[in-house]
Order: sequence, then C-alpha cells, then structure tokens
Amino acid sequence: MSIRRERHGRGLRGPLALPNALGVRTALPPRPATRVAFFDDAVGAAVERVARQCPEALAGTSVGVEDVPAFDPSWAHGRVPLASAIEATPTRGAQVVLYRRPLEHRAASRRGLRILVYRTVVEQLSALTGRSVDEIDPDGLGDEED
Repeated sequence: MSIRRERHGRGLRGPLALPNALGVRTALPPRPATRVAFFDDAVGAAVERVARQCPEALAGTSVGVEDVPAFDPSWAHGRVPLASAIEATPTRGAQVVLYRRPLEHRAASRRGLRILVYRTVVEQLSALTGRSVDEIDPDGLGDEED
C-alpha cells in the first residue's frame, strides 16, 4: 500500500508532478511585499488625490504614519484614534498622523483600507484647515477607488 491512500473515493490528493524548471510559472500581479508597504502606498495615493483636487488644503501640512498611537488611555474613553491632526506652531508646520494598525484593524479588505485611509486623510485635513469635506473632496471619491 502507498503512503497516500485514496479515501472515500475522491481520487488522489496533491500535485501530480513536483515543480521543476520546465514547468510554466503563472505570472502574479505586482503587489506590495508587505502590509506596511501597502499602507504606505495607500497613504501616498490618498495624499496625491487630495493634492489634485484641493492643493491648498495640503499647503504647509505634512502627512506621516505611525504604527500605533502613543497616548494616555484614560482620556480616550475606550476608543483608539485612527489619526490625529496637529496644528501648526511658529516653529513647525501642521501635521496629520495616520495610525496604521487601528486603520488596518477596522478595514475588511485592501480596497476597504484604501477607502478608509482616503476618508481619514480628508476628514483630518478638514478639521485642520477648517474647510468642508465637500470642498476637499468635491467629487465624493471617498466612496470608490480610482
């Protein structure tokens, strides 16, 4: 009797031939290698889209990414922030900081993460600049992807 047995009449299990140099490899679509790289690409795409639609909203503002927020849990009331907007001071410009892990946790898919990142960037810029969300995102692109 062989090591692999045919159970329940379903036929042999496993590959019929081992991979070798003569076999045809299927081409995989280009994807970011890691979740961090994908998140960075999503943030870059969101900032680029806002820069096309409302460049004055990004004037003097830098956008950054951190893994998790460093904050005192007593003031959060059981909620973890997705991002923070820091107003400009005389010594430094305004900043928008996105927190990667909380955003990834709330998204169900990669497409959903891209949409959530874009919406978060728009909302934080709206809070920071005093402009309405409709002014920063006039086409309502937060609902879909390019």
